[in-house]
Amino acid sequence: MAFSPLLHSTRRAFLGRTSLGIGSIALASLLGTTARGVGADRRGVLGGADRLGGLPHLPHFAPKAKRVIFLYMSGGPSHLETFDFKPELARRDGQPMPESFTAGQPIAQLQGQELKCLGPRFRFRKHGQSGQEIADCLPATARIADEICIIRSMYTDQINHDPAHTVMNTGTSLSGRPSMGSWVTYGLGSEADDLPGFVVLTSEGGRNPQPIASRQWGSGFLPGKFQGVLFHSVGDPVHYIDNPPGVDRAGQRRLIDTVNELNAIAGERLADPELETRIAQYELASRMQLSVPELTDFSDEPEEVLRLYGADGPDGSFAANCLMARRLAERGVRFIQLYHRGWDHHGDLVRYMNTCCRLCDGPSAALVEDLKRRGMLEETLVIWGGEFGRTPMFQGKGQEPGRDHHIKGFSMWLAGGGVRGGVSYGATDELGYNAVENPVHVRDLHATMLHQLGIDHKRFSHKFQGLDMRLTGVEDARVLSDILA
Repeated sequence: MAFSPLLHSTRRAFLGRTSLGIGSIALASLLGTTARGVGADRRGVLGGADRLGGLPHLPHFAPKAKRVIFLYMSGGPSHLETFDFKPELARRDGQPMPESFTAGQPIAQLQGQELKCLGPRFRFRKHGQSGQEIADCLPATARIADEICIIRSMYTDQINHDPAHTVMNTGTSLSGRPSMGSWVTYGLGSEADDLPGFVVLTSEGGRNPQPIASRQWGSGFLPGKFQGVLFHSVGDPVHYIDNPPGVDRAGQRRLIDTVNELNAIAGERLADPELETRIAQYELASRMQLSVPELTDFSDEPEEVLRLYGADGPDGSFAANCLMARRLAERGVRFIQLYHRGWDHHGDLVRYMNTCCRLCDGPSAALVEDLKRRGMLEETLVIWGGEFGRTPMFQGKGQEPGRDHHIKGFSMWLAGGGVRGGVSYGATDELGYNAVENPVHVRDLHATMLHQLGIDHKRFSHKFQGLDMRLTGVEDARVLSDILA
């Protein structure tokens, strides 16, 4: 159809005058007065009344999980002090590391140094009916041994923090690709219309909290509305959603309506998905002005729940963030990611392991227990782990020992979301160096996560620069069917 200035003018006039412009529709929805036909049509097209947004052909099959909570131990927790007990490493403590393990292998900071074995620094015991071996520094996690699946054979590609974070979050070391939370919300949308579909919370405590770049929760080449939204622990939880002094809600509403109508006019001409994102974000921010204060007010939580998590209030601690994660999950947020920065233990390993475990162990277990007693665990996939593990070799001179970065074998755990509890999967060799039994690459973790959400990772792609791009890339990735209920 040829372009018609008269037709274009008519559209512009219609959008400018009508009381059912995009901004007015959103306002009416906010006030609960939207004509039900409009909202019902949108939700029906996009996959059911319990979902906002997402691709119409997803999920591919019935999902086991509705949402993901990723408890991200940033810095790389030592598998050898948490979930992977190695008696042979203990026996060789202080002896030279066999060169057959390390020759030609990537080592971050121990290159050219004399390599000596460092035995486990904590006692391990068996817990639960499953008898899972867990270190004494994780007593609360030991309490949920029968709820978690411990993967002891993880491996990854990158040995330094930032690129390793990028692999864990995006499936590749190339910067600028969409994060896993963005992929999930792009595919499935959200169940919340007054909160972002992908929320990020951070805390710190331990040795040398490594910085985390915001691109780790970025949307890459996907539309910007699918990027993660960082909630802050100090001041306003989300920047710039409160009205400035002298601007009341009605005045702000008129401004949003006007801006959205202008954006809609431009959208008619340009068909730019980022204009749609801008409109959606204006409206979401408006709704968040009501939802966020209620979300972050813990006064409605029973005292026993606060004690379970060890949370005093929304103070930015990992404990408070775990409780916040449960509250976000209850409100329909699809992907929730908690970063705790402080697990980079090159030295003074015992001291800093105790610090990090004191801050993270109890709340992690509390989240699993709380979700279970609320009937939410079976539909929530909880993932615990960092970007890599630590070396079996000693690091440090003239100080308490630590461990270097390690990518050939490390541990993570999963709970809920259709994953079998009380299961240990895979194994590293006798010194904890290489994943040798059922090795699990990060891509396999992503494929399994998507599968539990009802998505076939091989059929989930987005066209970019002429290629069908996937979270799991073009390399082989497998679903870990042996750990699924």
